[in-house]
Amino acid sequence: MRLEYEDFKKILNIGINLSTGRDRNKILASILESGMEVTNCDASTLYLYENDKLTFKIMKTLSMGISRGVGGEVIDMPPVAMKEENVCAYTAIHREIVNIPDVYDSDRFDFSGPKQYDSLTGYHTKSQLVIPLENNENDLIGVLQLINAMDKEGNVIPFDKQFDIIIRSLGSMAAIELTNLTYMEELKAQLYSFVEALTTVLDERSPYNASHTRNVARYSQILADYITELHEKGQCEEYFDQGRKEQLLLAALLHDIGKLVVPLGVMDKATRLGDDLAKVEERFELLETLYEVDMLRGRITEEEYKKQIDDLRSDLDFIHKIDGVGYLDSASYKRVCRLSLKKHIKENGKVTKYITDKEKDCLSIRQGTLTVEEREVMKNHVVVTEKILSKVRFNKNFAIVPKWAASHHEFLNGTGYPKQLTAEELDLETRILTVADIYDALTAIRPYKNAIPDHESITMLKNMAEEGKVDGRIVDWLSEALKKEV
Repeated sequence: MRLEYEDFKKILNIGINLSTGRDRNKILASILESGMEVTNCDASTLYLYENDKLTFKIMKTLSMGISRGVGGEVIDMPPVAMKEENVCAYTAIHREIVNIPDVYDSDRFDFSGPKQYDSLTGYHTKSQLVIPLENNENDLIGVLQLINAMDKEGNVIPFDKQFDIIIRSLGSMAAIELTNLTYMEELKAQLYSFVEALTTVLDERSPYNASHTRNVARYSQILADYITELHEKGQCEEYFDQGRKEQLLLAALLHDIGKLVVPLGVMDKATRLGDDLAKVEERFELLETLYEVDMLRGRITEEEYKKQIDDLRSDLDFIHKIDGVGYLDSASYKRVCRLSLKKHIKENGKVTKYITDKEKDCLSIRQGTLTVEEREVMKNHVVVTEKILSKVRFNKNFAIVPKWAASHHEFLNGTGYPKQLTAEELDLETRILTVADIYDALTAIRPYKNAIPDHESITMLKNMAEEGKVDGRIVDWLSEALKKEV
């Protein structure tokens, strides 16, 4: 048989397709199908070398309509042991091409398996070409077994010897691509394991943050999958292939990495005063003692002393009451202002204020538990996130991740932080992270609030969308996707 121009063109195209493959199952299928196409054979089996055995990976028989393992599904057949009497094992052990013109007229190997298969199915196995698949480091990747070469009339013939080197060459190319793909997967796994380690450190710092990072990643994945589902139904232009989804999830896992440097006293501040409450309580005990000394020395009457003590205890009860409330009303705010003016003056002129200026600022917080300064420290975590991620060398597939991660507190109307970006500057991925982050913050227990029910959280997000802060489409998609999960 003489190879024609079209044959060489076909072989070159196969090589190009193998070198551009990025899906393991597709590369494996391409090895098998390419071998069958070049040799014009009826059947083929691809084995992978795993755990010192040859595992069935893909099987095809055109004349019988058999196709197994092409999509990556497991073939439920026992692996081939590495024993020389089996032609595939022999090829793997010796890295040698074996060309059998007729298995029924050969005693070189044990062909009882194919013969038994023939008797059960009515198929007739005749010629075989068995090729080892090795990469450029001489590592064995697997074995390709081609069965029943055919002439132009469809008659089964022996495999032409000229195919030996061609198929082996294609097999080597495919093996190299599989090895490169494995390296890429290992590098990706290494990156994800590093991110998981950082995420674990972050989550372990605070019980209030224990699940936040993973929840944001989970909601992001739910949204990506739902958007893709809508795209497949023709209801959305956007969609997420595997690569785009991996980028989004990595950004989700890294979005709060800057919180590693936020002081726990700020991040875990459950009340307005936090640890300073104990200092206030000690001061009020001191004030009671000071007023008692004043009474004993005749500076105030016993009646005045009792009134001061009653006022002190009322003020301390008030401090305890407002220290942990989520919202400070106007009447309470005014009382804090009056309280900040109260003080005790000793005979020597030493002044003891009921509360310090810092404590006044903390108790005056209208909503939440953080002062203006503490909020700035907390908000700075996105700046630190960008700074940390700028030191990491992301390959081109993940180069956009730092930008998305550091922008999850930006709003579409430019009122977010830290850069006051606007809608035109915010990718869909960033918008998804923003909605996922806010939703989890609302529905989670925080130091200063209880969990808000799911439906109320969605309503709050919809209100934010009406204000122009977040993408209303994403809020709707999240609501719909979560309902499907129930």
